[in-house]
Order: sequence, then structure tokens, then C-alpha cells
Amino acid sequence: MRYTPAGVPVSEGWLQHSSSQIESGAERLVEVEIAVVALGESARWLQAAPLGGSVKLTGFLAAKSRNSKAPVLHVNTLEYLEGNENGSILQEEG
Repeated sequence: MRYTPAGVPVSEGWLQHSSSQIESGAERLVEVEIAVVALGESARWLQAAPLGGSVKLTGFLAAKSRNSKAPVLHVNTLEYLEGNENGSILQEEG
């Protein structure tokens, strides 16, 4: 975790997704990695997520920078899918 000059916590990492999807009537294995960034309380929750653990992230996609149009997922909410008792959302925006 790092902090902005204003003292806001920032956590960055990578999300790996793997699933089986139906495309044109055929099953297809889908795998992708995408950069993620979280600020404020979301950064603290993301930092606490175990490496290799299953999480559900929601947020929005934005370009990495003015010079790079690579997508980055900006995290608004985080839900731990393993290791909690009822699968409830542990952190929400606002």
C-alpha cells in the first residue's frame, strides 16, 4: 500500500479471472488478467485480501493514464468469496 501526497491510501494489484462461458452455442474457457486500483477504505480492504483468494470486485474501468489506454479496474466494493461465514459484502462504497 502507498499513500497519495494528500494521505489517501492506494492499493494496486492484478485480478485474474477464469471461467467457462457459452459463445455461439459452444463452451469456451475464458482467462484474463487486469490491473486493479483501490483508494481510501477500498484500498485497505483490497490490501487485506489473501493472495490467490476469491473475491468479487465491482467498480469501473478507466484508462491507466493519458498516455496509456490500457484498462484498469477502479474498485468501489469488495466481497470475499472464501473464508467468510455467509458471503456478505464486507466493504461498500459510501
